[in-house]
Amino acid sequence: MVPSGQVVEKPASPEPEPRSWRCLVFFLCFYGFLVQMRPGESFITPYLLGPSKNFTQKQVTNEILPVLSYSYLAVLVPIFLLTDYLRYKPVLLLQGLSYVSVWLLLLLGRSVGHMQLMEVFYSVTMAARIAYSSYVFSLVRPAHYQRVAGYSRAAVLLGVFTSSVLGQLLVTVGRLSFTTLNYISLAFLVFSLLLTFFLKRPKRSLFFNRREPHGDGFSPSEVAQMHPGPGAPRAAWRDWVLVRMLRELAHSLRLPQLRLWSLWWVFNSAGYYLVVYYVHILWNAVNPTTDTTKVYNGGADAASTLLGAIASFAAGFVKLRWALWAKLVIGVVTAAQAGLVFLMYSTDSIWLCYAVFILFRGFYQFLVPIATFQIASSLSKELCALVFGVNTFLATVLKTAITLVVSDKRGLGLSVHSQFRVYSAYFLALSIAYFLAAVLGGLQHLWRGHHQPLPLAQELRSPLEEKATQAWGAQPGAPPTAAEDGGWTTGPASRPQSQQREAQA
Repeated sequence: MVPSGQVVEKPASPEPEPRSWRCLVFFLCFYGFLVQMRPGESFITPYLLGPSKNFTQKQVTNEILPVLSYSYLAVLVPIFLLTDYLRYKPVLLLQGLSYVSVWLLLLLGRSVGHMQLMEVFYSVTMAARIAYSSYVFSLVRPAHYQRVAGYSRAAVLLGVFTSSVLGQLLVTVGRLSFTTLNYISLAFLVFSLLLTFFLKRPKRSLFFNRREPHGDGFSPSEVAQMHPGPGAPRAAWRDWVLVRMLRELAHSLRLPQLRLWSLWWVFNSAGYYLVVYYVHILWNAVNPTTDTTKVYNGGADAASTLLGAIASFAAGFVKLRWALWAKLVIGVVTAAQAGLVFLMYSTDSIWLCYAVFILFRGFYQFLVPIATFQIASSLSKELCALVFGVNTFLATVLKTAITLVVSDKRGLGLSVHSQFRVYSAYFLALSIAYFLAAVLGGLQHLWRGHHQPLPLAQELRSPLEEKATQAWGAQPGAPPTAAEDGGWTTGPASRPQSQQREAQA
């Protein structure tokens, strides 16, 4: 913050957006598609349990896979900070090198220690995904954020879907071994690593490298609050920004919808990823076939990715008074997830197991864009990134704690079937909590009466209403608004607007 009376130098003119930004975005989306081309990924578990590696199910379940949660927790925050400080490209290079290391260890490693090291490298690739998802926003102006966010997400989903279908076809129709499939994956990853060297390194980023804060769509008042004058010490400025943003975050948490969806993000994401991590081991336990052509993991992953994309798209057209119905909707979806996980635990049919997993992922992906919009609608871009980072970190901590107690051999060391029984109980407990909160919220609403207006930021609007709001927000002097997918249209919300929404809540 600039002290009163201090003369502030006039900021330099904003860096012009390159005319070739469309080519840059296209190249980045092509890279995002290609880095997902890992046709052997859906078959890693049967590969480890098969004759090529000959690990036992207990070793994979209780010794190898738990390392992924521990290492991901260790690297998440450092990579999150390095992504912004190093301006994306070095972290994408690190991700590419880690992917290559993962598949080299898969092909050449022989011991449990090798596979544990493989999980460490894989956790680095997971944490580095933030570099790709945020890189694209450094290439364009805020007016294009919503469009390029859709492009980048579509590229990733298309890559995952294509990779899963290709892997399934090569196994079932081409009758390739899992080892050959992993060599093909390694070839794709080496090529995507070479492409990384041709990516342009941005001159600015979100937190550490903001060169022209007034030229990227932020209001002057918000930039003045988040960034001090040019005469402030560099180290003190960074410390001050972090403290200031944490204070802003604590103030924003007074909004009930922000608290609700952040809690959903933490607790449901932890359970969701535990199921995703261990479901391939469950499939192998349900269908321990030695005929690789009858393993349909790739088809199940492709179908679940497609349904997840459809569910995410459909969520944008759901119109509800979320401030009133959010807890009930979350409770219903979570109860359905609990039932689906219990079905996976209790069934002996691999086809039913596949179908249930596809539905399970679809339910989660339906709520993700809704949670994203509800969290982002009243926050600035920097604060929104901080909230999602904190939520992801807390979910990782919870997931790691559950892994240590339930899966690790130093804890209970449960079998995969017993683990899914625990995960089913976990989702059931969450659904009961959401239902109780919904009943309490409904009683409070009836007590207050039906005439109190709900905050606009807590409602998902129809496309026509959204266009009208954006048109109003584009008028001179009007506050900026957020698009339905959480991408900023003209810039993030200012503090007075956030305070007004809090007062309405």
